[in-house]
Amino acid sequence: MSYREMRIILPSQYAESLSDALMEQGALSSAIEDAYAGTEQEQAIFGEPGEPTGIWDNSLLLALFDETADIEQIIQAACEDIQISVPSYQITEIPEQDWVRITQAQFDPIRISERLWIVPSWHDAPDEQAINLKLDPGLAFGTGSHPTTRLCLQWLDQHMTSGQTVLDYGCGSGILAIAALKLGAKSADGVDIDPQAVEAAQANAQTNNVEASFRLPESVDTQTYDIVLANILANPLRLLGELLASHVKTGGSIVLSGILESQAEEISEIYSQWFTMNPPVFDEGWTCLTGIKKAA
Repeated sequence: MSYREMRIILPSQYAESLSDALMEQGALSSAIEDAYAGTEQEQAIFGEPGEPTGIWDNSLLLALFDETADIEQIIQAACEDIQISVPSYQITEIPEQDWVRITQAQFDPIRISERLWIVPSWHDAPDEQAINLKLDPGLAFGTGSHPTTRLCLQWLDQHMTSGQTVLDYGCGSGILAIAALKLGAKSADGVDIDPQAVEAAQANAQTNNVEASFRLPESVDTQTYDIVLANILANPLRLLGELLASHVKTGGSIVLSGILESQAEEISEIYSQWFTMNPPVFDEGWTCLTGIKKAA
């Protein structure tokens, strides 16, 4: 089946309402983007949890329809529902394609280090002698393509020794805990606030033939670890310092990422209460902070 895509640029205050109305009238999907994305007029509006966000001045509304849909009638009815005039729109024909193959083509194996690769299931491993993490893009964050994940993986590759215990706080896909086990960890636990992430991490551990424990944060006990990783965001890291420190053994390591370069000094200062902090490592504007737990 082929499809048709409708593109509308309109003031942002109407975009969400029109999107909902189009879906009610029979659109297969809809999405809202910055009308000027990719240009000098693009507006960055997304902040971290707890920080205010804005709204684009104008939005690009994309709506997908099957080939039999009466788009003119649908847009007319949707606009009547929300009491606005019908805006100008464009319709583009989208021919039938192998969407699975197209999606897979966007994700190639990722080389993390000399011996560590992340390989989607539909690819052969580029280096059979390397440590290959089998991981497909999915619902949970962390496929190795983002600098924050790469930074943590590279630290594990360079610093982890056999027999250590690891906690990944905010585990997402489970990639860091899985990598730690592949690199010789004695055990690895992961926690995440998203039940879907916990489920995805468990599935990824099975795919990689490792035994890791993934669960929700409220089930974390007072256990301490040789290494605690937290690849989340600066705001949660500000709040979780004492908790994360309590899970690190004296002399153990903390690894923090999801931190913008401009936030590195502040976060490092907070964690220096409990850790002797190392110089930050940067990648594409993101930071990885590490430290050694001080004696009580």
